[in-house]
Amino acid sequence: MRTRLRRHARRIKVIVYQETLFDYKEHCWTFLGAFVGIALIGLLNRTRLPADAPLLIGSFGASAVLIYGVINSPLAQPRNLLGGHVLSAFIGVTVYRWLPQELWLAAALAVALSIVGMQITKTLHPPGGATALIAVIGSPQLKALGYGYVLMPVFSGVLILLVVALFFNNLTATRHYLANKHWYRFWQRRYHG
Repeated sequence: MRTRLRRHARRIKVIVYQETLFDYKEHCWTFLGAFVGIALIGLLNRTRLPADAPLLIGSFGASAVLIYGVINSPLAQPRNLLGGHVLSAFIGVTVYRWLPQELWLAAALAVALSIVGMQITKTLHPPGGATALIAVIGSPQLKALGYGYVLMPVFSGVLILLVVALFFNNLTATRHYLANKHWYRFWQRRYHG
């Protein structure tokens, strides 16, 4: 019994040790990608001429965690990033147009429908739920965009995050962003010789 406990304790120590190792290069690339991606959207938001709606929305922060920090996750892949946000934005705007007076019902319905929509289309991206919610509870200027919300803040912002992720996450030999083998091989042949 004691030997078993010691063995389990050693395993736990090894796991905890491995999980707490500090890989400064990995963290630097994560920092640079997230910083550049969000900064570009923020700069565009600041310098853009018609300033009635923001380009920078809260769900982009959560997407940055996935696409720069957990790059091999199936939830962080380009299909999920683009599809999840765009589909959820469309669902959020549609639900808000159907139920503008019942905010609680519209919010719950937008999030629930966006999750199921992402599951059906195999584009599950958790920040997409926040994108749908923002379409319902956002500022009056944001709500006034209607379906323009899908294109301007959501699609354009996600595209910027994706381009930055493709650049920073495939810059070194240790980071491979595209989990799809076909795309990964294409990327390797094209940019890494």
